[in-house]
Amino acid sequence: MTLLHAIALLGVAVFAVSGALAAGRRSLDLLGVVVIATVTATGGGTLRDLLLDRNPVFWIADTTFLYVSVAAALLTVLYARFRHPPEKLILIADALGLALFSISGAQIAELAGHDGIVVVIMGTLTGAAGGMLRDVLCAEIPLILRRGRIYATAAIAGIVIYLLTSGPLGRDLAALLGMAGIAGLRLAAIAWNLSLPVFSLPPDQDEKT
Repeated sequence: MTLLHAIALLGVAVFAVSGALAAGRRSLDLLGVVVIATVTATGGGTLRDLLLDRNPVFWIADTTFLYVSVAAALLTVLYARFRHPPEKLILIADALGLALFSISGAQIAELAGHDGIVVVIMGTLTGAAGGMLRDVLCAEIPLILRRGRIYATAAIAGIVIYLLTSGPLGRDLAALLGMAGIAGLRLAAIAWNLSLPVFSLPPDQDEKT
């Protein structure tokens, strides 16, 4: 098993946990939990593969990803029956999934020979799209769209760290640094309520009258 494959499997598991927790807070049945968890875990990678014209998409080519997603969802349900998950656990799981999937998506785009800007976009998409689908299906405002939230920004920063350090340090170490940067920035934003400046235009005078 390569490091890239291991990172992708771990990312699927962590995102599936966040999806299962979100479904539990909406009191969905067991099938609903598995569906939300699987969509969360595979949504970003599926969209990436479709845009990069990678056939078949990753979870069809390797069904291990589906088994890992379902297993993670069921284990989350089992855990929640004996111990109430902390309120911020879904945000922490999402932050870890964002870090793992963003870098794995960036590496896939890089190995396909795409330019740096495409690598950043595809990595960010891989990391953020699954959580966005989860929130939409659970009738929540997606984290990526909430005012001032440091979310996609963390993914972009970590991928840039990866690209800048992969030459001198090697891809594996650079991947770990990139993931640490994404997870660290996102968790810091959660812990200390960090946010980006908000751009707001005052209404026209005509609209006030």
